[in-house]
Amino acid sequence: MKIKETLALTAGALLLAVSLLIPSLLAGVVTLPIGPFTATPASHVPTLLSVLLGPTTAGIVGLGSAIGFFMRLGPLVGLRAATHIPVGMIGACLIRKGVSFPVSLFAIAPLHASLEALIVLAFGFSLRDAGIVVGVGTLVHHVVDSVIAILIWRVVYLRTPLAELGNK
Repeated sequence: MKIKETLALTAGALLLAVSLLIPSLLAGVVTLPIGPFTATPASHVPTLLSVLLGPTTAGIVGLGSAIGFFMRLGPLVGLRAATHIPVGMIGACLIRKGVSFPVSLFAIAPLHASLEALIVLAFGFSLRDAGIVVGVGTLVHHVVDSVIAILIWRVVYLRTPLAELGNK
């Protein structure tokens, strides 16, 4: 295995671990609940950073987030977190097509908010709760976590050999 592949595998494994740890340590403790919407600080950051490592890694990190939230906060929040799987994979595909990291994160934000709102509808919540509370809440949460991910990317990722990985 080449050094760049080892770095990518290690980075992906660390992001997966963090995506499992955030719900385990923070969910329910520092979570902001508003009706069917919950926001755990920085919970999207591992998935958002994983888009830099490719669609497979992004999907696996998103799955880790879903498992962590399902175990800690139950099926509604776990299924909402499962939306991180396609959102991360699509973000990674945008990166592969040459879209910049910041632009790709903001491009997937409406998809993320829409998918989480659809999950809540399936659980019988009103259109108002799904669209306004969860949809807008997720959009805001995604943007805040995107800013955190972009700051981490600028400080850490761009200053390591990972920056040379390209868009594998």
